[in-house]
Amino acid sequence: VVMANTFTESQWRALLDTRLMELDVKWETALNATNESVAMNARDMDVAWLVLCGALVFFMQCGFAMLEAGIVHSKNVANILFKNMIDASIAAICFWLAGWAFAYGDDKGGFIGASSFSTSNVYNYAGGPTGSDGWEGWFFQWAFTGACATIVAGSVAERTKLEAYFIYSIVLTVFIYPVVVHWGWGAGWLSAWGAYPDSDGVARPLFKRDEDSNGMIDFAGSGVVHMVGGWSGLMGAIVVGPRMGRFDPVTKKPTEWHGGNKTLQSLGVFILWFGWYGFNCGSTLMISGGASNVAGKVAMTTTIAAASGCIIASILGKVFEGHFDISIGLNGILAGLVSITANCSVVNPWMAVIIGAVGAVILYGGHVLILKLGIDDPCDACVVHGFCGVWGLWATGIFCTDENVQYAAYPNVNDACGRGEQFGVQVVGSLAIIAWTVVTAGLLFVGINATVGMRVDPGVEEAGLDVSEHGHATYPMFEERYYDKGMPMQQPYAQPMPMPMPMQPTMYQEMPPPAVYTEYPMYPTETVYTEPPMPASVAPMMGSVAPQYYNPYQTGGPGEVVYVSPNQPMIVQ
Repeated sequence: VVMANTFTESQWRALLDTRLMELDVKWETALNATNESVAMNARDMDVAWLVLCGALVFFMQCGFAMLEAGIVHSKNVANILFKNMIDASIAAICFWLAGWAFAYGDDKGGFIGASSFSTSNVYNYAGGPTGSDGWEGWFFQWAFTGACATIVAGSVAERTKLEAYFIYSIVLTVFIYPVVVHWGWGAGWLSAWGAYPDSDGVARPLFKRDEDSNGMIDFAGSGVVHMVGGWSGLMGAIVVGPRMGRFDPVTKKPTEWHGGNKTLQSLGVFILWFGWYGFNCGSTLMISGGASNVAGKVAMTTTIAAASGCIIASILGKVFEGHFDISIGLNGILAGLVSITANCSVVNPWMAVIIGAVGAVILYGGHVLILKLGIDDPCDACVVHGFCGVWGLWATGIFCTDENVQYAAYPNVNDACGRGEQFGVQVVGSLAIIAWTVVTAGLLFVGINATVGMRVDPGVEEAGLDVSEHGHATYPMFEERYYDKGMPMQQPYAQPMPMPMPMQPTMYQEMPPPAVYTEYPMYPTETVYTEPPMPASVAPMMGSVAPQYYNPYQTGGPGEVVYVSPNQPMIVQ
């Protein structure tokens, strides 16, 4: 009351202005705190998203390991598992030391990065109070590097020295692969994100170097990851040569071959399919700001392409092989996944059906082609990842729409897809990646072969790399010593059978089929049996008769059934 009676109007106005200013300061402080909290929450979600997706991509190493272990012979299982293990480990150290710098360092002429060695740009509080420090970015990209490197293991399996593989894995992860990453995902000449930036940092990429062009669209790595791994594997398979007995020495045609463990193959492919959602969906690199919608779309197109590839490949197997081959169907899944990886964010679902189906056709045709050329790729890795990777880039240019490109948050708004320019960019990008990989990986493998040597000795290959390289047989209950058309057939050792008392012949419980003889190509003077040993349920013959036929692949231990003649079993004493 006193104030109301004593304050003048001007004093009241001054007091009101002071109070309003105080409220404005408090409101601005609260708003800034809220915005900072929102930004930190968005940052935390993005970091968690990338760590989760990176872990899924890393889990694909298990998928590759199981798939390849299911394809190789049992005598080489430990070797292929070791290579998958060492790939991830070598990739981690090499990508940390130099690969990250070559991929994402300061641009040098659009070709290579040249800063941030040992990830010097990633440190505590590098991103400020609301930004990312960069740890998760390195982790995610390392997982991709490991996946690229392990593709080659399947192409050169069962006959390659570990020393040679170490050298290759180091060079790939520290130089060959990071350079392509810089081209496509860094600030390199093919990049849609940072190529030839203007003063405002806006990308001015191939072809026109202005906002009318997009640069190469390779959303999750059909070209950057899979083509580098696949075409490197092809060069490795050419230099190291085919496995012994894979091709007939006279006709040069491929022989019937070991079918592998279908259970492990299936497990490996399903793990890869599962991990591929981290591979493709995680390539949004964030989950906030509407990126979750893009991730959801990517998950859908990825699924449809994989399913389409599986169905078409299975049908092709039935048509041309006469039966539904599960291995072909499983590779069809991978072919569809590789084919959709570049374009999963810029195509519609019906387009994904076509892309996956064409990938399956390329898979089957490529498989036939490399065999006709005398190239032995045990896992068809060069076809699945190399050939289908090319199709993935080209399919991006064929099926992308300008609306989808903008929905996927590519930086330039234009009609490059509609007027056909994007297809030209994709073709140029694919040819550049092929040329770089074939030349660098080819020279590398030739150099390794001329120095330390690529291939193990024939005796080592015959015995299996598990024994020679790792000191033991992974599956000692199996011995691959029975051959059919040059093909090792996995047959278990016969179980020890007690001698009957009295020592009289007993009735056969199972009659063995007549043995068929064939000449093993590597040892044309030695006759071997194509039929497996007498089943354990067959009663032994009386006594110990000296063998009339000696087979080096059929030496028996105590209590083991061997053949004395084509239809006469005996017990070794």
